[in-house]
Amino acid sequence: MARHTGVVRLLYRVPMRLTVLGGCGAWPTATQPCSGYLVDYESFRLLIDPGYATFPRLLALGTAAEEVDAVLVSHGHPDHCADLNPLLRARQLGASPPPPLPVHAPRGALETVLALDKRSMLGSAYALHEFWPGGGDFDVGPFRVTTRLLPHFVPNAGLRLTAPDGRVLTYTGDTGPSPEIPDLARESDLLLSEATYVHRVPDPTDAPYLLTAQLAGQYAAQAGARELLLTHLWPGTEPGSARTAAGEGYCGGIGVATPGLTVPVLR
Repeated sequence: MARHTGVVRLLYRVPMRLTVLGGCGAWPTATQPCSGYLVDYESFRLLIDPGYATFPRLLALGTAAEEVDAVLVSHGHPDHCADLNPLLRARQLGASPPPPLPVHAPRGALETVLALDKRSMLGSAYALHEFWPGGGDFDVGPFRVTTRLLPHFVPNAGLRLTAPDGRVLTYTGDTGPSPEIPDLARESDLLLSEATYVHRVPDPTDAPYLLTAQLAGQYAAQAGARELLLTHLWPGTEPGSARTAAGEGYCGGIGVATPGLTVPVLR
């Protein structure tokens, strides 16, 4: 794969791949939903962080609501979980409701979004499995999930997914600077990292809780990650500038999350 030219789409089928539903931070734009990622392994579909406007994108890419096998949420901000509501509505109110959807999230993170409808309406549409970031590994379908509590305005789980064949995807969720990031991402095949700003967080009071593309590149290098995919860019950020900043400290393949981008997780 070419260096610093973005993560390319491979046309052949691979056992594990990530498809971007959206990668915009804070709020969706006319062309970019917020955070949302569909991870396929063999026939298992895991939806990570169904943020604002990701559900229509999921449908547009050909995955029906009932075809999602599990949901994994990094934290409770709505740009990472708001579209869980329409996903559950589509499953529950359709002609043939599927079995309850396993939903995994930090303790208390989904209280607000799940309260949008009465439990009598959607309670049978999901099975909630809460965890505390860093509190121990657990399984989601074929994946072994390792978590870390990473700094953010609310409790945020960094997520490391290990597939049965050893492929590893690490996702930071939203986070500020932390030595836990390269440790969690050690030798990952793909590091999906938030990169809200390019070189500097403008408000010093926010700096402990948000990451830059430049620092994401440094962490990817420290971790020895094979590929880096930047996401959660602030609306209006030029993707090329974020990619260039990440490349200042990292010489692997670098991409920017855009809707519809499919990234093979290669060993």
